[in-house]
Amino acid sequence: MSIQLPALRRPMRLAVLISGGGTTMLNFLSKMAAGELEAEIPLVISSKSKCRGVERAHEAGLRCEVVLRKNFESTQAFSNHIFALCREADVDLVTLAGFLSLIHIPDDFRHRVVNIHPSLIPAFCGEGFYGHHVHEAVLARGCRVSGCTVHFADNEYDHGPIVMQESVPVLDGDDADTLAARVFTAECEAYPEALRRIASGRLVIDGNRTRLI
Repeated sequence: MSIQLPALRRPMRLAVLISGGGTTMLNFLSKMAAGELEAEIPLVISSKSKCRGVERAHEAGLRCEVVLRKNFESTQAFSNHIFALCREADVDLVTLAGFLSLIHIPDDFRHRVVNIHPSLIPAFCGEGFYGHHVHEAVLARGCRVSGCTVHFADNEYDHGPIVMQESVPVLDGDDADTLAARVFTAECEAYPEALRRIASGRLVIDGNRTRLI
């Protein structure tokens, strides 16, 4: 069954979930300031209390809640608290931005949680593939192309419907750092574009595929 997502007639309200430097959050803020992304960020959630992303959220004047997995008896309880905060903040979309803790997505947030992964799914994805682990695996395999994937998150790793993908070349002499930088440059354009598509009212989800009408 195909599902057409409704259009948002106002700036989309984003929750941004982080575990590290918050660079994707900064990219959203940059695109918003440039008028290239009609959005606001009423909530940032960090799974770590001491990371640069928390500092950057505070520097930007954003509400930032630290939610530590160790303080909850189960993944479900941890997830329940996160999504209760998202409901309280009245967010339209939850954006995973380097968030490294497993969460369970409730039914009312189906097709409302978006993730970006630093490879071309289904290559180099799933449990254990995150950050530099991905780029190191790409290089070890001898790939000539890599990239990023923006997809709706579900309750399997890197599994939900793909919104868009961008490819980048793998160059001779690349290491994990240089490849990661090139992929992140692609992410900085792909993630905001995916959010624009989701908010447009033109995105149709058909199984694990999406299309614009």
